[in-house]
Amino acid sequence: MSQHATEANFDGLVGPTHNYAGLSWGNVASKSNVSAVSNPKEAALQGLKKMKTLADRGFVQGILPPHERPHIPTLRKLGFSGSDADVLAAAAKSNPVLLAAVASASTMWTANAATVSPSADTRDHRVHFTPANLGAKFHRSIEHEVTGRALASIFTDEAYFAHHKALPSVSHFGDEGAANHTRLCSAYGESGVELFVYGQTAFDEAAPAPKRFPARQTLEASQAIARLHGLTDGHTVFAQQNPNAIDAGVFHNDVIAVGNGNVLFYHDQAFLEEERVLSEIRSKLKDTDLQPVRVSSDEVPIADAVSSYLFNSQLLTQKDGSMLLAVPGECREIDSVSRYLDKLVAQGGPISAVEVFDVKQSMRNGGGPACLRLRVVLTEEELGAMHDGVLINDALYERLTTWVEGHYRDELTQADLADPMLLDECRHALDELTGILGLGSIYDFQR
Repeated sequence: MSQHATEANFDGLVGPTHNYAGLSWGNVASKSNVSAVSNPKEAALQGLKKMKTLADRGFVQGILPPHERPHIPTLRKLGFSGSDADVLAAAAKSNPVLLAAVASASTMWTANAATVSPSADTRDHRVHFTPANLGAKFHRSIEHEVTGRALASIFTDEAYFAHHKALPSVSHFGDEGAANHTRLCSAYGESGVELFVYGQTAFDEAAPAPKRFPARQTLEASQAIARLHGLTDGHTVFAQQNPNAIDAGVFHNDVIAVGNGNVLFYHDQAFLEEERVLSEIRSKLKDTDLQPVRVSSDEVPIADAVSSYLFNSQLLTQKDGSMLLAVPGECREIDSVSRYLDKLVAQGGPISAVEVFDVKQSMRNGGGPACLRLRVVLTEEELGAMHDGVLINDALYERLTTWVEGHYRDELTQADLADPMLLDECRHALDELTGILGLGSIYDFQR
């Protein structure tokens, strides 16, 4: 029996050490802005403004906290010792790239935080969470423990929520979370089809694979998550990402496709077996007609899709049932993309409106609006059972804005990462933040 449900979006709050280290090979924007001066305060305020704008429109909007950075426990595991200041100084002297990695603010991109399956799809009718191991990149592989703690602090009631450990952190089970996962359905409370998109088959060396950039998600990881979440074959479709798209800079599927409800908005270069994938989705959606919105390479070349992050947009169902596409400002700066968006709205399809959001600080580091949010479908009972102290409203927005203004720097360079004062600033800010959000002691320095 279906229930009324809503899709909540949980955005990652940009951390105090937001910086441009160019750590992500295969992410064109990340590499092109390496070593630029960042503005953590502006980045955090841009993210909060996006959250507040969507909350004001009636969308359920939550927040996930940034992580402690630089992460001293990781440096200690790697042999650095002494006081925290000694550890920072030694790391900066011997390996500044390593220091940049443990100071990355990449946790803002919560599309990579976890894979979430709603209760309508799972065997035990609970919402299931699996933090992503993010094993393809060292700077992200250290995230899943704190991510798991944060999710468990928000979704605590075991009658409604089930939490799994991250998959083994080896390349065979590389998992990038919801950035490679889309759910399609007739209504959020109805059982749906979970589309898992992978870049390679780890145990089949002869299978198609990209040649230039690494494939971060494996079929084996996607299958494991489906098993952990208790998903049946009737609720899952596994699709391989086009290897040529990965080599063109499409490091995650959410850079080239996004789904919502019964709409799949995607580029013609997104999937290796496009027709097979669409046919299987249609057969498993049963009574619901899939509405594919296919963007051709003639209309938007793949290079323009990547540089604009057209598909790394949020596709949201508005109160009247129509869909809004929330795009980054860069989409209006590239002619082919801007023309396509005008055509998209004018043609009268399921996507009826486009709205531009300024997330330049995130975009320069390789993440658009869709990277910044984790989607969690919740029934009314589940929404009532979660910790609501992380849901954006007027009071929380004002308090977090004041918090950012008081704790974040206006400029940050790579050299600043070795400053012990920055570490102290970060810890003091996060200790205050967990109090504001009511999350308890989720950070290593608090435990």
